[in-house]
Amino acid sequence: MWKWEADGQAKAVVAILHGAYENHRWYAWLIEKLRIEGFHVVMGDLPNHGTKAQFSRAHDEDFKEYYKYTRQLIENAFSYELPVFIIGHGLGATLALRMMHKKKYECAGIILSSPWLQLKLQPGKLSNALTTISALTANVKMTHEIDLGKLTRSVEGIEEMKDEFPFMTVVSVKWYRELQMLIKNLIILQKGEFPNKPMLVMTGERDVITDVRMARHWLFQQDITEIQYKEWPKSYHNLFHEVEREEIFIYMRDFMNNVLRSVGYIIK
Repeated sequence: MWKWEADGQAKAVVAILHGAYENHRWYAWLIEKLRIEGFHVVMGDLPNHGTKAQFSRAHDEDFKEYYKYTRQLIENAFSYELPVFIIGHGLGATLALRMMHKKKYECAGIILSSPWLQLKLQPGKLSNALTTISALTANVKMTHEIDLGKLTRSVEGIEEMKDEFPFMTVVSVKWYRELQMLIKNLIILQKGEFPNKPMLVMTGERDVITDVRMARHWLFQQDITEIQYKEWPKSYHNLFHEVEREEIFIYMRDFMNNVLRSVGYIIK
């Protein structure tokens, strides 16, 4: 887990949860933009991602490891004793929702980018069937057919996602089963169960990995008094690597600044 200090006086802290198969280095551009705008940033790699992914042939980690890591990351952000925003992308967004529902942290706001609340692109042709079979199938491996070209249409964005860490999208049936259970438990939340915190949800119109309609539907089913939903035309799944990312960042920055103003912070 790493920390990047704001360039000047910090007004808040941002905890970033990256998506499945990614690592923190993909977010160098976003981290620097946040620093310049006066935010401390706390981020790390999900278990078995980043450096550790070099020693594994598939994602078979227990989701309890993800939950423990998510809790540690968020609590680390609170150690600054400043307002905290949580940014989650993809699977990271789903993990952020789960942790906020369980722990109900007093964060300033939640920002979700392309949350995994319903997958259009699923791992393995038999994935749905395998998840209903006995534990004997738990170690069966499937490939999630995601490549960098499905994440962004930006050449620059694709180059930023290429590094020495393997982009490993092979998962076990056990891993996929736990993912589906995580998603199901969030989808069935009753109105009023999720904490009433300012929330911004952003999706890409041309996202082929997730069903953006479910993200929108979930958001408007919650009993949250301050919400924003933005679907970016032409954008793919990884919004912070997209052609429009400068505009996307400004939209997100303005959301955070408005939240801070509402609680009495003076934003220059």
